[in-house]
Amino acid sequence: MEYLISSTIGYLLGSFPSAYIFLKKAKGMDITKEGSGNVGAMNSFEVSNSKVIGYSVFLVDFLKGAASVLIPSFLFPDQFIYPAMSLLFAVFSHCYNPWINFNGGRGLSTAAGGAAFLFPFLLGVWAVLWVIFYMMRKGILFANISSTIFSLLILYGTSKIAVKYAYPQPESISALMLISTAVLIIIFIRHIEPLREFISDQKSKWKVKK
Repeated sequence: MEYLISSTIGYLLGSFPSAYIFLKKAKGMDITKEGSGNVGAMNSFEVSNSKVIGYSVFLVDFLKGAASVLIPSFLFPDQFIYPAMSLLFAVFSHCYNPWINFNGGRGLSTAAGGAAFLFPFLLGVWAVLWVIFYMMRKGILFANISSTIFSLLILYGTSKIAVKYAYPQPESISALMLISTAVLIIIFIRHIEPLREFISDQKSKWKVKK
């Protein structure tokens, strides 16, 4: 029953379509049909040209992830698996939102909100990697994709450290690895299409230089 309650809490919180609602109310726009079609903070900013909307979407999405961890932690104290499951389902429903035909965002803001309380080590690793990759190419999507992939690789090599700095303490290393891997895979899958576009763009630039 605890698994069902935690998963349902996460799924409902994650499915709140903040970017869709903000753009509809503020600009009368359907974000799923504007720009990249991504229902997240970056596309909200790009199509609305409003930092207020962009930051507002980011904040709400971040808080969705935080709440998905904090509520199960309050209901089931000192248990890792329940808030972890809740966060996993929050990221999933954010990325594949049932209220807007399973369109959604890429999950980073929501995952970060939950990881800040549950996986601070993983979030720190991802953030450092993001800065490094962003400085290499000055591209947000490139940094998102690269830091997600390398965070997963680093996590497998530093699992004991990740467990030490997780709260609540996981029942086992495998529990933390399973949830972390699932969350990062969902995020990566949502970045496959922009990754294809990035590769195609790089090929075009290379041909022009030749």
